[in-house]
Amino acid sequence: MEGVIDAVTRDLLTRSPGFDWVVTEFVRVVDARLPPRVFHRHCPELARPGVTTPSGVPVQLQILGSDPDTLAANARQALRLGATGLDLNFGCPAKLVNRHDGGASLLRDPRRVHAAVSAVSRAVGDEIPVTAKIRLGFSNRRLALACALATQDAGAQRLVVHGRTRDEGYRPPAHWEWIGRIHQRLSIPVVANGDIWTLEDYWKARTLSGCRDVMLGRGALADPWLASRIRHWQATGERLPETPWQIRAGILAEFAALQRSTLPERVVTPLIKQWLNHMRQRDDEADRRFQSVKRLRDLDALLDGLEAPATPARPSTYPSDDLRAEMMA
Repeated sequence: MEGVIDAVTRDLLTRSPGFDWVVTEFVRVVDARLPPRVFHRHCPELARPGVTTPSGVPVQLQILGSDPDTLAANARQALRLGATGLDLNFGCPAKLVNRHDGGASLLRDPRRVHAAVSAVSRAVGDEIPVTAKIRLGFSNRRLALACALATQDAGAQRLVVHGRTRDEGYRPPAHWEWIGRIHQRLSIPVVANGDIWTLEDYWKARTLSGCRDVMLGRGALADPWLASRIRHWQATGERLPETPWQIRAGILAEFAALQRSTLPERVVTPLIKQWLNHMRQRDDEADRRFQSVKRLRDLDALLDGLEAPATPARPSTYPSDDLRAEMMA
């Protein structure tokens, strides 16, 4: 989620109840201990008591790298700066990151995964938890379980598994049943991730993986209230109605207002389009808005296009009676 889940986005997404914790964009470590300003840039919440978003949701600092000694040095630096949890990224599929021996590239050798997690775990000791995120492998799933066990054996206290290999990228489907194979073999908590866009997806991911918890990524950008929908359904068994477009546009307008206070408008405009592009994956009105504003360069003109009265939309599609019964079972 590099480039889309910065501190402003984390703040906005956690204002509604639903998230138990959130993770920063990754801090890339290569061959040196990074200065404090780098950690604070990626995680401004380090300056807040308890390292939380303004609404009080805990924030874990994520680091990405491959050299155990450098990872350990930066883990100690993060600990000194007040980090309350460290997450190791072995899931990034980006070609540039993988070419530079980061992210999912380590999944080709479980020993390297073990060495990285072990170095960070030893560096912070019992002071803060170390967690990890993996995919189901690099080009195939042959080493998926071995990599998962490597994180556990090296000291990770929780593992998030994205249900695709690196080569599968984000092409559907996510293989939640494969996450279940890992969940059955590990003693630490396993969290299912990948293609959770709706309440139905959440239920199917939990059912097929057997995991108690899920991690939301792109789905939280597509529907910023998805975590709240899940939490409400857990508590009441009721499905909340779809969020009207004007409220969806409102969160984009607030995002723009917060970002333009520190960034030039030429930077904020593509950020708005980037978030809207995620929204349009599951929302017809968001897609219509995206098509109408995608060539605009002026930020105010873009916001005017988002806030204009919504065009008539198709009736909301609710799950069939059979699916509702399945969800309530």
